[in-house]
Amino acid sequence: RGFAARSLAPRAPPTPPRPTATPRAMRFKTMFNGYSLAFSPFFENRLAVTTSQNFGIIGNGQQYVLDVVPGQGLREVARFETADGLYDCCWSEENENVLVSASGDGSVKVWDVASGPRANPLRSFEEHTHEVYAVSWNQVRRDCFLSASWDDTVKLWSLHGPPRSERTFAEHAYCVYAAVWSPQHADVFASASGDCTLKIWDVRQPHSTLTIPAHEYEILSCDWNKYNDCVVATGSVDKSVKLWDIRNPRRELAVIPGHQYAVRRVKCSPHDEAIVYTCSYDMTVAAWNWKIAASGPPGDPCVRRWGHHTEFAVGLDCSVLVEGLIGSCGWDSQACVWLATGDPVSF
Repeated sequence: RGFAARSLAPRAPPTPPRPTATPRAMRFKTMFNGYSLAFSPFFENRLAVTTSQNFGIIGNGQQYVLDVVPGQGLREVARFETADGLYDCCWSEENENVLVSASGDGSVKVWDVASGPRANPLRSFEEHTHEVYAVSWNQVRRDCFLSASWDDTVKLWSLHGPPRSERTFAEHAYCVYAAVWSPQHADVFASASGDCTLKIWDVRQPHSTLTIPAHEYEILSCDWNKYNDCVVATGSVDKSVKLWDIRNPRRELAVIPGHQYAVRRVKCSPHDEAIVYTCSYDMTVAAWNWKIAASGPPGDPCVRRWGHHTEFAVGLDCSVLVEGLIGSCGWDSQACVWLATGDPVSF
C-alpha cells in the first residue's frame, strides 16, 4: 500500500570520545537493501543503518550499528535480525545505546546496542495495523518518540510507563510516510502523507493545528529547518522539494525541481540554514541552497550532486556532531559516509 516499496532509566550524557581525524569517504556493504541511515547524537563516529530483504517487498530485516574507525573504514558493531523488513530508525536522545526501528510487520522495535542479540529487542510495540515507515525521537523532551505508519496514523510512545502508545494522531487520509519532531519545540511535530498534505501538530491540542496541501502527488518526506522554527521542507513523488513557512502557508517559500524521479528523503543541514540535502529514486544525493531557489533565476540552487548509488537512494542523514559529514544508503546495499566537500569512494 502506498507509493514507496514496502524501560531504560535515563543516563547522563556520556563523555564524548576524543575527536578523531576527519574521516575520508567510505562504504559498507549490507546483506540486504538499505532503507535508512541515522548518525548517533552522542558519538561522532557511530551510525545506524536499517535494511530490508528483497527491496522491502517480502523477507527479513537487519538493523546495523556501524562505527567509523580511522584507517579501517566502517566497522560493524552490532546487528539485529528481524522477521520482517525494517524501513527506518532513530537514536534515543536520552540513552546513547538505545535505538528504535520501524518494521514492516507493523511493530516498533527498541534495541540496546550494549546488550547482546539474545537480550534484544528490549521492547516491541505492536499497535499499528500496517507497515511502520518512519520513527522520530524528540530532541527537546528526550523521553518520547513518534512512529508513522501506512495505517494512516502517527503514534506517540515513551519507554517510561506502560508498553502502549500515549496517543494516536489519525487525521491523514492515506499512508503517513514521515513524522518529524520540531528541533526547537518540545510538543510540535510535522507529518507528511500520501494524501498530499503536510500537517503540523501540537500534542497539547486535540487536532492538527495546520494542514497544507503541499504537493499534487504523494509527499514522502519532511524535515524542519534547524535555524528557523517556522520553516519546513517537503519532498514528493512530483520530483520536487518545497520549503514552507508555516506562518504563511498559502504559498511555498521555494521550489526545487532538481530530481528526475521521486524525492525519497529530505534533510535540513544542522550547520547551515540555507542548505537542504536530498536523496531520490533517480539514484542521486544532492545538496541545495533553498534561499537561491527562493530568489529565482538566474541562480542555480544545486550546490553539489553525488551519483555513487547504483539503485534507489533512500536513506540520508547529516551528522550534528561533525560539520559537513553526511551519509546515505540505497537499494544497492551500500551505506556511504563522506564529507560534503568531497565524493564517496570505495574504502
